[in-house]
Amino acid sequence: MYNGEKGPLDMSFWVIDYNLNRAKKHFEVVKPMMKCFENWFGPYPFYEDSYKLVETPHLGMEHQSAVAYGNKYLMGYSGRDLSGTGWGLKWDFIIIHETGHEWFGNNITTKDIADMWVHEGFTNYSEVIFTQCADGLEAANEYARGIRKNVANDIPIIGKYGVNNEGSGDMYYKASNMIHTIRQIINDDEKFRQLLRGLNKTFYHKTVTGRQVQDYINRQTRMNFDRVFEQYLTKITIPEFEYKIEGKVLKYRWVSDVKGFNMPLKVTLRDGQYSFIYPAQTWKTSELQLSDPAKFTVDKNFYINIKNGK
Repeated sequence: MYNGEKGPLDMSFWVIDYNLNRAKKHFEVVKPMMKCFENWFGPYPFYEDSYKLVETPHLGMEHQSAVAYGNKYLMGYSGRDLSGTGWGLKWDFIIIHETGHEWFGNNITTKDIADMWVHEGFTNYSEVIFTQCADGLEAANEYARGIRKNVANDIPIIGKYGVNNEGSGDMYYKASNMIHTIRQIINDDEKFRQLLRGLNKTFYHKTVTGRQVQDYINRQTRMNFDRVFEQYLTKITIPEFEYKIEGKVLKYRWVSDVKGFNMPLKVTLRDGQYSFIYPAQTWKTSELQLSDPAKFTVDKNFYINIKNGK
């Protein structure tokens, strides 16, 4: 039994008999994971159905209240760290990722698989959230940045609607880093946490469109992320921040496929602190107050390309 946000939650573990002792030790992560996810996403959505891990011959799959588990009691994804940072080997990928789907995929379900980024982007981000719960914010940031190496930028993440068409596999790592970028723009982790909880409360046990999720994020943050969603979800390029430093003046602009792309960005205009600038697709300028202009940096938690035009 787990004493969760909605009261006692029955937890059952169905394993092959000769793996019983390994499972008892390995599955100890489930309760701290549930505490982490309930804190960030809201109550586990299926108290009436209980929570189960069920050992299977295949790697794993999300199911409402019964996660198929076949990671062979290894850390990472079949023993591999998908981020290449080391943090992904500190927990079992299948337990964390597939349980994350109880909120994003099983609780909030998209009407069309063209919008599967809602399932996989947020669930991939649940790995970042668990890393933060277990090892702190900087570890989570490193994990999020590390998984970018898996992005293919091959086809758009959003597929064609109405024809059973799934978009790019980038719905995992790229959509997750889009969410991480939006988190940096919100710049308030409590507001971001309430946003994730609000999504699961507002769309509790509902089927939705990706547009509904986007609109909810816009309303709750009082920011318009439409061009951000369009760039990351419908284009195959990453927005490029191009800049030049001329004396104490920073010149900058966005180079992107989406017309009017205007995503805010954190940079160092002063020693030891980040400030927001608001680039557009035309050149803008800001005054640098750095002791050395060579110290200028861009917050690396934004998923963008950077070009120094000198």
